[in-house]
Parts: sequence; C-alpha cells; structure tokens
Amino acid sequence: MMNMNIGVKSNPLRYKIAFAGLILIGGAVWLVANSKAEPAAPAPAAAVSRPALTVRTATLREDKWARTLVANGSILPWQEAIISAQIQGLRIAEVKVSIGDQVQQGDVLVTLDNFARTSNEPGSSYVPQGRIVAPDAGVISAANANVGSISQPGVELFRLIRKGRLEWRAELTADELMLIRKGMAAEVTVGEGRVIKGTVRAISPSVNPQTRYGYVLVTLPDSSGIIAGAFARGTFDVSGGKKALQSLPQTAVMQRGSKTHVLVVGEDNRVHEREVKIGQRSGDRIEVKKGLKTNEPVVESGGPFLTEGDVVQVVK
Repeated sequence: MMNMNIGVKSNPLRYKIAFAGLILIGGAVWLVANSKAEPAAPAPAAAVSRPALTVRTATLREDKWARTLVANGSILPWQEAIISAQIQGLRIAEVKVSIGDQVQQGDVLVTLDNFARTSNEPGSSYVPQGRIVAPDAGVISAANANVGSISQPGVELFRLIRKGRLEWRAELTADELMLIRKGMAAEVTVGEGRVIKGTVRAISPSVNPQTRYGYVLVTLPDSSGIIAGAFARGTFDVSGGKKALQSLPQTAVMQRGSKTHVLVVGEDNRVHEREVKIGQRSGDRIEVKKGLKTNEPVVESGGPFLTEGDVVQVVK
C-alpha cells in the first residue's frame, strides 16, 4: 500500500519534467527551422541613376556668315519743315489741312483775312487777302492753326515731313561707329517683323559725353506705313562678305549673369556645365568662338531643367 501511494504521487512530477523537456526541444527545433527559412538579407545593391530628362544633342557646325553689328534706335523724319505766318496780326479765316494729310508743294494750308473791304460802303463783305502754302511735298505731322486766331510771325502753325521720307537713327558706341562706313548696307526691323533694307547716309563724328553713344542715320527707301518715333532694331553688314565660323542652335546656349554656358554630355550621359564665348547671331543659331571642341555633344534644348551631374537619356 505504501509503495502504491508513493508511485501515484511521483507520477505528476515526472510528467511535468517530461513536458518541460518537450517544450525546450520544440523551441530549439523552431529556432533551427526559422533560421533556415529566413536567410540573411543581401547587402544593398549600388543605387542606379535614372535619367533626369530625355534630350537631343548638337555639335558645332561649320558656317559662313557675314559679320554684322546689331543696334537699336528710332524712326525719325528725314527733314521737317516748320511752317508759320510771315505777317503779324492777320486772322486765320480757314484751315484746309490736318495731321496726316499728304500735301504737294504750293498747296494752300491756311487762308488769312486782312479785313479789307471790297468797297467803302457799310456792310460790304471781307475778302481773304493772304494764304499760307506748303513749301514742299510731304505729310503734315503737326497742326496748331485754329480758325479765328491771329497770326504771329515765328509761331508754328504746321510741321511738315518733307517728301514723307523717314530714316532710322541707330545708337552706337564709339568703337561701333568706327566700323560703319557711308553707303554700308543695313536691315531695319520695325513693327511686327517688317524688314526694310537701307543704306548708311550719315555718321556722327562724336559721341555724347554723358551716354557715350553716337548715332548713324540710315536712309529707308520704303517708309510707307511706318510711324515716326517708333522703336526699331537693325543690323549693319560690317564684313563686306562672309567669314567661316562655328555655330550652335541658340537653344543650346544659356546665360547666367554675365557668363554664357552650354551643357556638355559625357560618355556616362552625365551633363557638365562648360563656359563658352559667343559671337553674332543669325536666325536660330549663334556663333561659338571659344570653349567647345568640334565633336563634343551638348544638350540642344531643355538645359534650364538640368543641373551639373544630371544623367540624361540621349535620343537620335
């Protein structure tokens, strides 16, 4: 009886020890299994650069251009005549012209009433005894005459653009003036792209000491439809022929402050800024004088969206 009680009481202890052993063995198996199921993460691969932009490239192109000089200026009358009365104290009886009218030499502009009567009888009518006529053919550009006003010698009544001719007054520095010759060809752009071919008529022999600019007067054979005082931009052909040079599309050249640069595309398709020296422009191209080799590819357009070291995808 004693043995049986001891045996019954000791069984639970053995069961607990056995159960604890099974838990330990199971945990070890689970750790081994998981260590095999989850291999160590591989080392991170090197970052791959993605293209920042898809671009076309351009290289220097051999061209032959005439050397030109660009200037700004204004359209002015070739000559203006100031028209006034020669006699004092006469009343203006009638004004026959206004601003913009075309007149011929000798056309009557104003009639003057000198209050002379046709007879000595009371109530007799007044007869115009004087008139002011156009001294030359041209266009009336200013009119200050009014019916009933009294004429005064030297007081401007009209201003006349003689022959209706206009010319371009180009503003140039002293160095630029020394490149200009009388009779040199020029092209003047006015309005919305109208181009007029002209020739140099006169060159100022000095420059303004304050502005450091002088001027050149260019005759415009066809000035119809142009307004005096309008801004105009033009070019002078100072080479007398064409010279060889290298050029790029203007879209490939960028300006930052006083410096000009392009984006050179390297063999690894990364872009690198390169300062260049530019010259004249012609159409959509610009001369590159220095800073770039003949076969070096540069970003043709889209450069403002790129920065130093960006990777680009080049398309043909």
